[in-house]
Amino acid sequence: MQLSQEKCIPCQVGTPTIPKEEAEELLKEIPDWKLKDSKSIERKFKLGDFKQAIEFVNRIAEVAEAEEHHPDICIYYDEVNIELWTHKIGGLSRNDFILAAKIDEIMAEYE
Repeated sequence: MQLSQEKCIPCQVGTPTIPKEEAEELLKEIPDWKLKDSKSIERKFKLGDFKQAIEFVNRIAEVAEAEEHHPDICIYYDEVNIELWTHKIGGLSRNDFILAAKIDEIMAEYE
């Protein structure tokens, strides 16, 4: 099953983070994302203008709410930077990769 078809599963405090090797394997399914210090993944998105960037972020927010998994988002006019990590466990979980894949699907509609 593709990551974008999976559903995020809430993590509990104490759930172990995924190992770097597993993160690198999952990144193959979302190749535009980068591993940051083995604790998060990030990607920069370039949109047409500020209004489109805001629309993109609002669509991400809807998906994030539905998945109960929320990214860190920065908007710089027409650029949107996303960082994903599972705050409750202080590092990466499979949920981060699932949400990244869903965000990539949203972005594909703008390309």
